[in-house]
Formats: sequence, structure tokens, C-alpha cells
Amino acid sequence: MAGKKRPPTALAELDPAASDSSQDEEVKPVKAFRAEEMPAKKKKKLAMELRKQRKQVDKDRHRQSAEKRKPPQPAAAEEAAAAAVVPVPAPVPVAVVAAGPGLHMNVFRDLASPEASLREAAAEALMAELREVQRAYEKSKREEEEEAAEGDGPSQMEAEKEDGLDNCAPAVRYAIRRLIRGISSSREFARQGFALGLAAVLESIQAISVEAVMKLIPNLLEYSASMKGPEAKDNLLGRLFGFGSLARSGRVSGQWAQDKSSPILKDFVTEVVQLGSKKRYLTEPAAALILDLARKLPDEAILSEILESPGVQDWFNRAANVGDPDALFLALKLQERTNVQREIFGKLLPYPFSPDNFFTEEHLLSVAACFKESAFCLPRIHSIWHVITDMLIRDEASQNDNNASSGKKHKKSKKSSSSEDSKKNLRNFCEVIIESSLLLSSHDRKHLAFNIVIDLLPRLSPSSIQVILSSKVVLGLMDILSNSSSWLYNAGQHFLKELVSIVGNDNDRCVAVIINLQKYSCGRFDSLTKTKTVKGLIAKFHNGQDCLYLVQNLMALFVDEGSVTDEPSDQSQTTDDNSEVGSIEDKELIGEGNADLLKSWVVNTIPFVLKNLKLKPKEHSDSEMVKCIEEKFQVQTEILKFFAVQGLFSASLGTEVTSFELQEKFKWPKAAISTSLRNECIEKLQSLLEDAQKDEALDVGGDIKSNDLGFYFMRFINTVCNIPSVSLFRTLSSNDDNAFKKTLAMESALFQEERKVGSGLDSTKMHVIRYLLIQLLLQLLLHPEEYWEAAIDVIICCKKTFPSIAQCDSSSLPMPLEDSAEDSDEDGSEEPNEDGSLEFMDVLVQTFLSLLPHVSGPVCFTIEQVFRVFSDEITETGLLDMLRVVKIDIKGSRRQTDSDDDEDDPRVGIEDDDDEMEDANVGNVDDATDELDEEMDDDSADEVDLDQDGSEKTVDNKAKDGDDTEATKGGEDSDDSDGMDDDAMFRIDPYIARIFKERNNLPGSETQQSQLMRFKLRVLTLLEIYLQRNPGKNLVLEVYAFLMPAFVKSHSSDGSEQFRQRIGGILQKRIFKAKECPKGSDVELSRLEILLQKALHLASRSRHKAVASAAQNATFWILKIINSKSCSKQELASVVEKFHYMLTDYFNNKKSRLQIWFVKEVVRRNPWVGLELFGFALQKVGSTKAEYRRVQTLELVDCILKSSVGDDVSSASKVLKKNLALLCELMQEILTKMPENKSRRQEVRRFCTRALQTVTKLNLKEKFQRKLSSEAYSLCEAQLGAAFVPFKE
Repeated sequence: MAGKKRPPTALAELDPAASDSSQDEEVKPVKAFRAEEMPAKKKKKLAMELRKQRKQVDKDRHRQSAEKRKPPQPAAAEEAAAAAVVPVPAPVPVAVVAAGPGLHMNVFRDLASPEASLREAAAEALMAELREVQRAYEKSKREEEEEAAEGDGPSQMEAEKEDGLDNCAPAVRYAIRRLIRGISSSREFARQGFALGLAAVLESIQAISVEAVMKLIPNLLEYSASMKGPEAKDNLLGRLFGFGSLARSGRVSGQWAQDKSSPILKDFVTEVVQLGSKKRYLTEPAAALILDLARKLPDEAILSEILESPGVQDWFNRAANVGDPDALFLALKLQERTNVQREIFGKLLPYPFSPDNFFTEEHLLSVAACFKESAFCLPRIHSIWHVITDMLIRDEASQNDNNASSGKKHKKSKKSSSSEDSKKNLRNFCEVIIESSLLLSSHDRKHLAFNIVIDLLPRLSPSSIQVILSSKVVLGLMDILSNSSSWLYNAGQHFLKELVSIVGNDNDRCVAVIINLQKYSCGRFDSLTKTKTVKGLIAKFHNGQDCLYLVQNLMALFVDEGSVTDEPSDQSQTTDDNSEVGSIEDKELIGEGNADLLKSWVVNTIPFVLKNLKLKPKEHSDSEMVKCIEEKFQVQTEILKFFAVQGLFSASLGTEVTSFELQEKFKWPKAAISTSLRNECIEKLQSLLEDAQKDEALDVGGDIKSNDLGFYFMRFINTVCNIPSVSLFRTLSSNDDNAFKKTLAMESALFQEERKVGSGLDSTKMHVIRYLLIQLLLQLLLHPEEYWEAAIDVIICCKKTFPSIAQCDSSSLPMPLEDSAEDSDEDGSEEPNEDGSLEFMDVLVQTFLSLLPHVSGPVCFTIEQVFRVFSDEITETGLLDMLRVVKIDIKGSRRQTDSDDDEDDPRVGIEDDDDEMEDANVGNVDDATDELDEEMDDDSADEVDLDQDGSEKTVDNKAKDGDDTEATKGGEDSDDSDGMDDDAMFRIDPYIARIFKERNNLPGSETQQSQLMRFKLRVLTLLEIYLQRNPGKNLVLEVYAFLMPAFVKSHSSDGSEQFRQRIGGILQKRIFKAKECPKGSDVELSRLEILLQKALHLASRSRHKAVASAAQNATFWILKIINSKSCSKQELASVVEKFHYMLTDYFNNKKSRLQIWFVKEVVRRNPWVGLELFGFALQKVGSTKAEYRRVQTLELVDCILKSSVGDDVSSASKVLKKNLALLCELMQEILTKMPENKSRRQEVRRFCTRALQTVTKLNLKEKFQRKLSSEAYSLCEAQLGAAFVPFKE
């Protein structure tokens, strides 16, 4: 039975004394014993016992045959023979002829070795040994026949079993049986080795009958329908390997070649076909076995003996209906070999056969079941797919070869026809087999479909890649990758990885993949699959030519309506319960085939491609940089023309227009471009011009004009506008049209003047204003009736700034600045200042402030560049207008007006910051819930009211229930509390009104407050530019006076973190740490005193560390300015009073948060302050209630002594001499009230010791002793010890 160990037999040499009768006696009992047990055994067990009986009979017969042939030997010879052949334990005994060739058992062991070299060596050794044995056997047989013919006696041959191997030696018979049994073994590598040995033996020993082996294989490897499990599988695979050995030995084909009437081929094919039909996994290797045999046969034999075989014909006839991929594989391979044109393949192949006929839709549908059933062998790909892919690729390659070899006259037409045929075959295959048969079926078949696509992609041309990456393939892939829990998620990821690997750096393939992935996902492949596949593929394009190629393909995708087809995408056909495509919204977007989504992706991707062309001056030489700039400029111009044509213009006649002047053809999509898409094109056009302006700083040479993208754009606009059938996409109003034409004229004039002037500041000013005009021209088209006033104002400023332009062509430009008020009234614009004309820089600043709330980033960048070059000319009026923007806030109605729209349109109140600054920064250090008393409220209001008038104010702070915050100043309302007059109010209000005007058109979650905050941040950028370029101007004080309260207010609960950090950064970097500070007599000391008082109050009262730190730095900065003025002692007295007030608050009020190290640092930097504070500190420190603060103040007094002694000894001596009495009283008081805390007591003693040392150093010992009272003397003597010894009388 299977799994039972055969009885061990160690006979390597047969015993000559054994007789035939004894053998028969041994066999009979065994048979009797089996017969007795037979009724009690099952069928399966009975078959196994019968096999064992036959094996035992074979063993006995072999032993008897060897004994008959063995001649008598002397004892010594017997011992030598026994020593020569060592017994080897094996399942069956091996007969060895002592005097002749023998068979060694180790060859069978080596046939199952894992090493291929050992298996091959064992097969060769076995073949050689058996060949020698067979020769010896044939020689002895001839001798016996001769002896029998001479009458010497009957033959000594054994009674052979009828196995058909009559002419083979017993060892050969045994080896054949042993090899056949070995190929059924489940041991690793056993089948390979034993099949190799069997093929070698069959090939080398012609005496072995092929028919006998063909019968012996099924007999020894029995199989029945009742057999199950590994035993049945092993026997079936053993039969397969056995027939394979027969085919590979060449005996079957050789025998037919000798006798063409022999049925050996048909019998062999029939046996193999029948074997393949028993199990599904045997069909494919059976077909491969028949093909292996066919390779050794001529075409006539294949046709007559294989194709016309009844078994093969029956197989072919039923294959198409049941779906047998192996039959189709065999039919295609045999057709390829014979090229026969007969109807002998059933429905598997068309008649007459050709690749075009095979890949017709009708035929593919008839054999679709065969392809679907080929998924059974996953993850391995069935052989049929390799044949199909070879046919597809060979068809395309052969057509290309024919095109190359055809005559020039018909080359183009033939090439087009062949390419179309090839694509048609591929398209039919994809639609019928990949999409309709596999992708709409089970998970295994979907997996197979993606494997086939991956196998085809590397071998297809880029144009064919677009065919195979069809909509259903892409949607199926998205369906899998959109859900990480999908059964095929890993397979989808592997597909993407292989796809990227296949594309490599091949631009054509990369573009084809990008186009198809985005085309069928509506530009959302990466977002829906949660990958970065498309983004990574786009990043592969680095040099100018590659980027230009990709950009041109993306442009074609945008324009070509045929490539953006709304193919049906029934998600229910390509999905299952475990793979859903994202959200319902995503499905709707894909199902709709929204072409606008794809076009929008193209518009947003083209600038991203341009970013791959990075200019790196540090990594390239000048010549390389020039080349890079030229390549980038070429790409920029192509993108610019595309955005300009698609965003700004439309054609009245058809979708194609040719410009003979530019020698270019412009094309639009057949469907009208939506307004949102046009707006996107204009915005990207603005970004493109911004990038070009940033890259100008890297220009290292070459013609300026050739790399001036703004000049190229304006010339392009002028040219296209002159084409009769092309017009702007929208009709401009009279105001917009007037501004549009004047902007074009002014830009042209500036360009000409810029070229005349050459390099220099004027040229730079003209250049940046030109780009501002270009951006405003685009804003006119982007937002009708909104920016024409700004454009006119900029044009007026250009005329005022560059008088030569107005003189050159006054007819085509606006009127002078003096007449701007009249023009504005006629056009409907507001008069910026009713009292008189403003400076051109004030007009320019007001224009910037009107633009900044709503314009895009590129326009803001251009404004910053203009402001940078004109910042030296800014006036106080313009600067204050910008600063007021930083302080404004959106609140309720600022004032009731007579306008009818007041109730509908909310207004902006420019609130006084005092109240919020007080609430945010002045609190109780011990109890945050305590309210400030009325006196502190007034003091706080005085400290933080950083208004522009510089006069003292008293603010009555009252709580309001959500209404406007009112503060009083001389009976006036709060609108004037920040120094803003009516003109300033009217100038500011329109900017904020525009924010409210568009409150219903806010994109996304953007609110009015966020728009205002963006406006403030943009103004802060301009202010930072001003501070960077003008650090020493007196107007810096005005900037500080506005920014500091805004910074304090930003720490309220509703303050913006970004705004807070931005103001803090400007204060620290551009003001406090600037290399220069305001100096000179123009800086008023009274103004500095007010700013100092407010800074000191914030430093001592703010509960926010950032505010306190900024106030401390502000104090240092203000004192630095005061020091630069060289003020007299009388003038500085008021400055010292501010410190007196701060210290008094520190001594008496527990709400003070003053850090004493700050005052010490002030004294260290400004010793004169310390000298003025010395007497005050000595007087107040003793009355301080808090023990901790009293000890801290002692450190301050000690610091004053140190700094004064080190800086000016004479002044220090005078101050100390004047305050000796106070010092003695202080020492007496603090030594009397010694702190209980040990460390504080040490601080008191340390202060007294250092004070005595200072007195000694300044030679004031005697005067000190006279001022010292007896009680103080005793205390010093008792508490100070050795330190007071020099002062004892």
C-alpha cells in the first residue's frame, strides 16, 4: 500500500544454489496467503496487494535468471566477487553479473538529487551501465541460441513476463520499471530526475519497445475514478512525465520516420489527449507535450498524424463551447507551424486563417470563453497569452517592416493603413477580451486582465499604449485602488509600480500613460486612487525639449474633443462588494465624463511642468545658464500663447484660425470654453508672468528683449487682436475698453522708453510698472468694471513719473495729473482728495490699497516690486494710509449716513485699540478674574493709547453690550481718537466696502474677516519693504506707533496667529534690530516720551510674554533714539519720571508684572538713567510692602552703583554723596526687618557689603560714618561682621 515500507532486501549478488522449484515454493504460499485475506479487504487495498505480489514475482524471476547464467567459481573468486559488489539497501534487489557489467543502485538515488548537475550525471551513468548490460545480454543470448541450435540442450532462460520487453536484459527491464515508478514519486526533484533518466535510457537502448513502454506506463501507474488525493495526482503526473520522456527521447518520431504506416504517432497523441482530459491541470502540459513532439516531425506528419487524430479533432470541436484555453493554444501553435488553410480547428480558428481574421470582434466573441477559463492557473499566466501577445506584437512589427520596405510613392498610405489595422486588432482584443470578458468577471479574471496589460505595455508603441489603457481599464484600476480593503488592492498597486517601471524615461510612453490615466479619470486619478502616480510621471520631465513635448501633448488634450469623450462608465460592471470607487460624488463626476474637470487639470498642470525647469546659477556655468534660460523661455512662450488664446480670445468662424504674421495656427475646442475655465487660464497667465519676473534676476546675458516675456505677451495680444475672425471672449464696457486700450498704449510707450534709457533706476522703474500694467490689463478681462479705475490711476502716475512719455505721445495717453479729478468724475470714479491734488506717490499708494484686498498673488507680487523701487519717494500721507489699514477692524456700522443702502451694507468702524489692549494685556497677576479699578483703567488707557497726535488723552473705558466702542476726547466721537481725519476715513472705507460688496461670492469658507486679514498681511509686506529700505527715516516712528498697538490687540481671543507673528517679526527684525534708527532734531522728544511711557506700561503690565518682550525691546530702542539727540538734563527729567511712575506701581501695586532684570538692563545700557533713579529707589525701597520685591529692588540699587562707578566715577560720587543719608536709613531699615527666608537674608547682607565697598571705593567712608546712626551702627556691626570692620571707630 502507499506509505508502507517494502521489506528490506540487501541482495546484490544472486545465489547460484537456488533452484526454480524453491522459487515456486516461495511464491505459492504468498499467493495462498493473499487469497485467504482477499475476501476481507477493500477494493483499493486489494489492488495494492496485487501490485506487491507482482513485484515479488518479478524479484524472484530476476534472481533465478541470474543464477542460471552465473558459472561456478572457486571459493577465492566468490569472496572477491562478494567484496567487489557491496550490498546496498534498496526496495528491490539488483541483479549483478560478477564477471560482466552491472547496475549500481546509487544512480537511482542521485536521480532524485536537488542538484541538476548530479541528476544529469546520474542519468548518463545509468544510460552507460544499462547500455553495457544490454550488450552483454544480447551477446549471451546469441551464444545460447547457438548452443540450442547445436543441440546442447534447452535454453536456460527464465519464463519471462509478457511485458513487451522480450529483447531487454533483466537489469534493463528492472530499470525501466524502476524509472516509471520513480516518475510518480512526490519527492522533490524525483520526477525530473527519473524522467530524464527514462528519456536517456529510451534514446540509447533501441531494444526497448516504444509500444511496450506506452503500455507499461499506465499499467504500473494505475488510475481509477475512485482514487483520490495525492496518490491519484502522483500517478497522473507520473504518466505525464513518462509520455514526456517518450517524446523527448525521439523514439516516437523516429519510429514513424522509419515506418510511416505505423500508428505510433496517433496512438501516442490519443494517449496524451486522454490523459489531459482526466484533470484540469493536465490539459496545458498535455498540449505542450504534443507540441514538443510536433517539433520533431515534418509538416505532413503533423497534419496527418496529429491534427487529423480523432482525439485531437474531438478536442478541438468541443473546446470553443466549453472554453478550453489549452486547445486554443495547441491550435494556434500548430497553425503557426504548418500554416495550413483547412477547417480542421473547429471554431477555434477562423478559415482562412490570418491575424486580422482571428482578431475580428465576431471571432473573439466565439472564443472568449477560452480566454476566461485561462485564469485557473493564476498567479502563473497561461501559455495562450504569450501566443496572443506575440501575435499582436508581431502583427504590428511586421506592418512596420512592410512600411519601411515599401516604395516611397505609396509609403505614407501603406503605413497609415497598416498602423490602423494593427490598432484595430489591438482595439478589438482589448474591447472584447480584456474589457468585456475579463474585467466584468471574477477577481481572478480581473487580476489576469491587469497582468496581460502589463505584459503587453513594454512591447507596444506609444500610440498603441493609448489603445490598451482604455477607459474601462483605467476605471477598473481606480475602482481597486480607491479602496484599500479591496481584494485586488495589492494587485492594483503592483500594476501601478510596474507601469511606472515600464515607462522609465521614455518620453513618448510617459506622455501616453499620463494622457490616458487623466483622460479617463477626468483629471483626478491621483486624488481618487490616493497615489502620486501622475505627479511622479510628470516630474520625470526635466530638460526644455522634454517639457515642451509634454506641454504640447497636454495642449492637444485640452483642444481635441475626440480625446475627451464621455465614455459610459457603469461602475456596477467593474466593481464588486469589496471595491467601491470613493464617494457617491466621485462616481457622479466620473460617470458624467465632465470634460471641464479634465481641462481644468490641464490648465493647472502645465505651469507645474514649467517648474521642473529650475534655473540653478550655482550649479551651471554662464553658457549653460544662457542655454537653460533660452530653453525655459521657449517653453514659457508656448504656454503663454496657449493660455492667452484659450483664456482671452474666441473665434467667430470655426475653431481654427491661422495667423500669417505669426505663422501659427490657433485652435479652440469645439464646445465653448466655460467662463470658469477662461478665468483659470487668465490666472495661470498671471502666475506665468510672475515667475518670469522672478527669473529675471538670474539672467546672465543675451538679448533682453528676447527674454522679456511681458514684451512678448503684449506683442502677441496686439497681433491676435488684429486678426479679423478673432475677438476678445467678452465684450468690454466703455470704461474697461478705454482702460484696455490706454494700458496697451502706455505699456508700449514704457517699453520703448525703457530701451532708450538703458540700465539704471529709471529703467527698473519702467520695467516693473510695465508688468503692473500687464497684470491690470488681465484683471480688466478677469473682473469686468472693477479695475479700470486702478488702471487709469497707474497710467496717470506713469505720466507724472516719466514726463518724457507724455511728451512723446500725448494724444494716445490720459490727461495730466492736474486734470485727473475731472476725468474721474466723468468716468464715475471717486475723487481721492477733494482739497487738492495729491502727490503721484500718494495716488499710487491709494491705488495699491484699492487693489490689495482682492487681487491674486501674482498681482500682489508685482505691486511689491513697484513699491520696492518707489519706496524712497513715499510720503507721510501714503504711509499713514497703509498704517491705518493695519488697525482697522470689521465691526458694526461706524456711523449712520444718509445713504439709502446703509441698512443693507454693513460699514467698518475704525475702533480705538485702547479698550481691547487694556482687556488683553492688563490683568491681575494673583487673580485673573478681578477687575481693574477705575484709577488703573485710566492709567492703562493712557499707557496703551498709541495714537498719532502725540498729545495726552484721557479715555473713559466703559463696557458695551456688543455695540460700537465709544471713547471721548474733548467731546469728539471715537472716529478721531486715532488721529484719522475725514479724508482718511473716506479713503479707507472704500477698501473695506469692497470686502462687504463681495460677501456673497466668497470662495469656499473664506469670510469677510479672513479677507480683511489677508488685506492686512499684504499691507504689512509693503511696510516691511519700506522699513527695509528706509531704516533711519523719522517715519519709522510712525510705523512703530501703529504696529505696536496692533501687535497688542492681536493677542486678544479672536486675534490671528499669522498676523501676530508677522507684526512681531517686523517689529523685532526691521525696527528694534535695524542697523539704523531715526536720528536728528526732527524727532520730537515729547513724542518719544509718550511712546516710552506706553512701552514701559506694557512691559510692566502685560500678561502676554510676547507683548512684554516687545515692549522691553521697544524701550531699549526708544532710549537709543533719545540718547542720539544729546538732550539736556532738564529735558531728560521727564523721561526719568516715566521710570519713577513704573517703579512706584511696582512697589505699591501687586498687579504690576514688572521684571526687575528689565530695569537693570535699562540701567546697564543707559547709566544716566540709573543715576537719576538711585535716590528714588533708595527712598521707595524701604516702604515696599512685599518682601520679595524689596529684595529685588536692592539688586536694582546695587546694579545702579556698579554701572555708575564703572562709567563715571565723579558723577557716581556726587550722587552717592548726595544720597548717603538715604542709604544709611535704608541699611538700618532692611537690617532691622531681616527676611525670614535664608536666601533673602543673604541677599540683604550681600547688598550691604557691596554698598560699603562702593563707599570705600569712592572715598566717602568718613561721611558715611557721620550719617550712620548709632542704631544702624549696631545693626551693621552685628549683621555684617567682618565687612563692617573697616567702618568701626
